[in-house]
Amino acid sequence: MEPVHLIYLCPAVAILALIYAYMKASWVKAQDPGNDRMKMIGGWIADGAMAFLAREYRVLAIFVVAVAVLLGVSNQMVGGDTNWIIAVSFVLGAFCSALAGYFGMRTATAANIRTASAARQGLNQALQVAFNGGSVMGLSVVGLALSGLGALFIIYTRMYSDALTDVSAMVLVLNLLSGFSLGASSIALFARVGGGIYTKAADVGADLVGKVEAGIPEDHPLNPATIADNVGDNVRDVAGMGADLFESYIGAIISSMILGVVWFSGLEAVEPGSGMNAVLLPLMIAIVGLVASIIGFFFVRTKEGGNPQAGLNRGTFGAGFLMVIGTIAAIKWLIPEGGIIVSRVVGTGQDTYTWIGLSITVVAGLAAGIAVGLLTEYYTATEKTPVGTIVEASKTGAATTIIQGVAVGMNSTTFPVIVIGIAILVAYEFAGLYGIALAALGMLSTTAIQLATDAYGPIADNAGGVAEMAQLGRDIRARTDKLDAVGNTTAAIGKGFAIGSAALTALALTAAFLTKMQGEVSLDAADPYVLVGLLLGCMLPFRFSAMAMVAVGDAAQAMIREVRRQFAEIPELRPALVAAQKAESEEREPTEEEAKIIDAADGKAEYSHCIEIATAAAIKKMIAPGLMAVLVPVIVGLYNPNMLGGLLIGVTISGVCLAIFQANSGGAWDNSKKQVKDEGKKVHGDAFEEMHKATVTGDTVGDPFKDTSGPSINILIKLISVVAMIIAPLLYAVHFGG
Repeated sequence: MEPVHLIYLCPAVAILALIYAYMKASWVKAQDPGNDRMKMIGGWIADGAMAFLAREYRVLAIFVVAVAVLLGVSNQMVGGDTNWIIAVSFVLGAFCSALAGYFGMRTATAANIRTASAARQGLNQALQVAFNGGSVMGLSVVGLALSGLGALFIIYTRMYSDALTDVSAMVLVLNLLSGFSLGASSIALFARVGGGIYTKAADVGADLVGKVEAGIPEDHPLNPATIADNVGDNVRDVAGMGADLFESYIGAIISSMILGVVWFSGLEAVEPGSGMNAVLLPLMIAIVGLVASIIGFFFVRTKEGGNPQAGLNRGTFGAGFLMVIGTIAAIKWLIPEGGIIVSRVVGTGQDTYTWIGLSITVVAGLAAGIAVGLLTEYYTATEKTPVGTIVEASKTGAATTIIQGVAVGMNSTTFPVIVIGIAILVAYEFAGLYGIALAALGMLSTTAIQLATDAYGPIADNAGGVAEMAQLGRDIRARTDKLDAVGNTTAAIGKGFAIGSAALTALALTAAFLTKMQGEVSLDAADPYVLVGLLLGCMLPFRFSAMAMVAVGDAAQAMIREVRRQFAEIPELRPALVAAQKAESEEREPTEEEAKIIDAADGKAEYSHCIEIATAAAIKKMIAPGLMAVLVPVIVGLYNPNMLGGLLIGVTISGVCLAIFQANSGGAWDNSKKQVKDEGKKVHGDAFEEMHKATVTGDTVGDPFKDTSGPSINILIKLISVVAMIIAPLLYAVHFGG
């Protein structure tokens, strides 16, 4: 096959992935959904999740149309290397990202009750349902990303027929294609921020009023916030995480293709006719990663009494190994033998690179992603030293618990930053800025299975909630808890993976911005404009986090008031709470008399009121942070392009460190609460109660860290870099076009 045929192979393989996703979704829906009560609970969760998506997408549709018009008009006015067609790419990117979230959410909300039902037969059966449900999200994200991107690339290269042989025509094609990345980024930011506000408002209400004040489990059917809490898990970790990695995945591919144009003359000098191979290589790596992920799905299984984490690891690491082998072969095929002389950075001297060096950059990116994920697991997992220090601090109250959690989060930034730094240096030494972009793509190439394991988490979590609400018994809940514990680990690793990929992707997008500015932007820190840009960039993640935190706090207060109102005003709930609390404190099933009292309150909690509070708050509060991320780089860039260059570096540096800190602090607080609960049997009486309350308080502080502001920062730094890359032709025309 000729390298040029890769442009047709890309959407073809992507469509096969979507067909496979449909098969997975059909298999999940064919599984036993359980008894009538489980179906009813599942219906509440599904209805709440889809209602949120519908309202969110209606708001985003207005934003997408407005930005598309501005984008089309401004780029048509600039002309040259861009035109109005970029608006088409933008709309399609937003549509594909939203559609992936819709597909994933539909399947995840169908898989939760089926996972709980399968847990009645065995652990492996439940694992298969949960993982296959999550795999639909992974396959949908990658399939829609590659099919949309591949289709646009084919159309644009046909419109500009000399693009595969002429640099200027290819630059135009890639500028138009970059709108697809902006569309994906826009949806991702709103999905992450809105989903984070939603889930944490519900979670805080369920935790503080349900667990701390009423003394019942957060998933208990008497808790009015429990359905909203389960909906939030899907909104955050299915639609939100999917949009996050969709954006990173597209950003890494497009930035690699843009930087690959610089290799044209070097490749042509070695082997005539191969000039655009460096542009086509990112597509080939994405195809290899998708195929490797699909093969990896077949290795995920466990046995009764086994460790589900081992089954997930077999699939993930197996896919990574296959990806490395396939990628090396693809690089060997596309990059000719001998040294390729290209410029390391625009406007600097030249260096010689080889296909072996390119292979090393991809492996370095993948290794960095795995390392950051494992480091994240160490700092957040139960029975590990960092979480143990928080558990120890909980013996002296909530204040010391919070202090120690903050310290753990700050400490946890050290080694991930070093790992990311090493990956950047290795990639740069072996292939310049193009190598850094390939390292980001290497980290993201197996997104399909990485996202499948991450989306598995909320499905397992929801299955536990369904088992609790449907009162399936402690044995079934023990199985779902085992799956959920693995889900917490995969979620923590997924957050680390997302942060690492965001750092490399943002740097690659910044390099693409510099390339589009044709060497006119300087990043000299002695330039006061660059210095001010650095300061503004370092400030933005803090401002953004504060806006997200305030939004969660406001929404949580409304949720707490609503849950307290229902406990006080609904007459059947009060005696039922007393009976449920007594059974929970004694770690036993309710007696026959207690069960009658609890059953009398069944269905009396007004779940829909809590869902409406969370939905309204999320939609309203996500707008301001989103607009800030889009408008700031435009305003700064129009004022001074050097200041924008400094802003991009500052927001990446500050954002990566703050995201790691918040994600790991929140994860460590969460698991310290779980560890205290697990060890509660050894610590009796008031000592355990005080430790439990302290860790619940810590977890409540950490929740918006790890699930709202922390994950959203990943998208903030990428979105700002994407906007800068998109407006580069406009800025060049305004400042240097004469």
